[in-house]
Amino acid sequence: MTDSPLDLNLPMAVPAPGLPARVRIHEVGARDGLQNEKTVVPVEVKAEFIHRLAAAGLGTIEATSFVHPKWVPQLADAEALMPLLADLDVRLPVLVPNERGLDRALALGVREIAVFGSATESFAKANLNRTVDEALAMFAPVVGKAAAANVPVRGYLSMCFGDPWEGPVPIPQVVRVCRALIDLGCDELSLGDTIGVATPGQVGTLLTALGEAGIGADRLAVHFHDTYGQALSNTLAALQHGIRTVDSSAGGLGGCPYAKSATGNLATEDLVWMLHGLGIETGVDLGLLTATSVWMAGRLGRPSPSRTVRALSHEES
Repeated sequence: MTDSPLDLNLPMAVPAPGLPARVRIHEVGARDGLQNEKTVVPVEVKAEFIHRLAAAGLGTIEATSFVHPKWVPQLADAEALMPLLADLDVRLPVLVPNERGLDRALALGVREIAVFGSATESFAKANLNRTVDEALAMFAPVVGKAAAANVPVRGYLSMCFGDPWEGPVPIPQVVRVCRALIDLGCDELSLGDTIGVATPGQVGTLLTALGEAGIGADRLAVHFHDTYGQALSNTLAALQHGIRTVDSSAGGLGGCPYAKSATGNLATEDLVWMLHGLGIETGVDLGLLTATSVWMAGRLGRPSPSRTVRALSHEES
């Protein structure tokens, strides 16, 4: 019997049937994560964060938002940030709220955008100061102009599973708004569990309903928050239903400034640990990614909430 040390820096890969061979991680930490910081992170730190994420193997990194600085002052430096990323050979989508935001992004050569809608009236009012249908009408010229410029559009849909004001969200209500976003011309939809209340059965039921409505898993991504510790189990359920794109945030940064019960996003490191353990390729170097999140946590003055980051970096909880 040989005494070989157990490598606790990598999970044992045991593939499971019915899962994809590869998953594309849509990294949102630089936008969705940093927009919730109480203090503004210097643009040079943001740029280095994104460069480090790219070096760790993340091929899609949502860089910033072109929302009015009054609403999200933490991302008011979008024009200054984008030129600092010009050397990167990765996808760098940005969030735009309206036509003016789109024009600002296109002027800087942005090649992918996202719009942010809601499945519920309460959150649409809180986040966009519009009804759901008014928000869709606002997105129509944005998506049309982006399509004319050959710029793909992702549609974020928040509150797909539960709303802090309205409670559980009826599946037909979510399907209706998803269908509307696809009909507007969105290339991909990201289904958001904004307050982290979803469970695996609910995830599977929604994905089945969307498939029956003609919206296949190839047009969908999932975006889970970990309020009740369900983000990874919900992700696995989504993978079992054909999802191949998962949103996550390095180090578990982020939440939602308009939904006070929302805690952080699914940590990219936790996601990568699970995916690699299932034998699913991501292209991500977990060691480099963990080091990046430890570095960023140092800049923010607090430890990362990611359990994988803490385990691999031996941080104290």
